[in-house]
Amino acid sequence: MKIYALIGKSGTGKSFQAVNLCKEKKIKSIIDDGLFIYENKVVAGISAKRQPTKIGAVKTALFHTDEHMEEVRSAIDEYAPDSMLIIGTSDSMVEKIAARLGLHGIDEKVYIEDITTEEQREIANVQRHQLGKHVIPAPTFQLKHQFSGYFMPPVKILLKEWGSLREASEKSVVRPTYSYMGDYRISDKVFSDIVECLRISTKDVMEIVKVTFCQMQEGLEVELSVNLRYGACIPLAGRKFQQEIADKIEEMTAFNVINIDMEINDLV
Repeated sequence: MKIYALIGKSGTGKSFQAVNLCKEKKIKSIIDDGLFIYENKVVAGISAKRQPTKIGAVKTALFHTDEHMEEVRSAIDEYAPDSMLIIGTSDSMVEKIAARLGLHGIDEKVYIEDITTEEQREIANVQRHQLGKHVIPAPTFQLKHQFSGYFMPPVKILLKEWGSLREASEKSVVRPTYSYMGDYRISDKVFSDIVECLRISTKDVMEIVKVTFCQMQEGLEVELSVNLRYGACIPLAGRKFQQEIADKIEEMTAFNVINIDMEINDLV
C-alpha cells in the first residue's frame, strides 16, 4: 500500500482539497481526524470534530485510545486499500498516525501550499476560524449519526471529463462541538411548529393531539398522536405524514430523525 500525506496548518483547507488530490493520484482511502474513509464511505473511526474539547479532538485524530486504533486497523486490514491519504497539520502528526495504525511510513508528502493559492488558504482560514465551518471529505448521509444537528449545506464538487459529467463527489460541512458555538440544542417548540405547519398543509391530518421530542447525540426521536380525517386511508395517510415530518425536520434543522412513532387517536 502506498501512503500519501497531505500536510498543512489548521484551517488551510486540507480536507476540502483532499478529494481532489485523491482523484488526481487515484488514492482510494483517507485517514482524516479519526475517520477511515474508503471510496467515499466512512467505514470506521470516530470523528475528532465531534469531541467536546480541542484536546479531545487532537487525541482522537491521533488514535489515542487502543479501542479506536484497533477498530480502524481492523478496517484497513479488511478493505486492504492499495493507497491511502493521511491528513495532518505537520510531518510529525502524519508520521505518528501512520505508526499508530501500523503502517510502514509515508511514501509521498504533499503540502497544502503546493496545491492551493494564498487566496484559497485565506478563504479557508476565514471559514474555519470566523465561521466555525469544518469540512469532512465524505457524503453527509455517511455522517448523520455522528453530526446530527451540526450540519451545514453540503459542498458538491462536479467534475467533467471530455465535456461530459464524470461523477459528483460530496464534502460535508459541519460545526464541531468544540467550535465557538459550543454544544447547543434546538427548542422543542421549533420542532412542534414544523409539525403543525405540515399538519395545516395536509388534508388528511385534522389535529395534533400530542407531540413529544427526545434529542440525543445520534438524532431526534418523535412521538405523536393525531386525529385523521374520516374517510382517509389510515395506513397511507399515516406513513405519508411520518415521512413529511422526517424530511422537513432534517431539511430545516439538520437533525437526523431516528424514529417517528405515530398513534392514530381518532377519525373526525
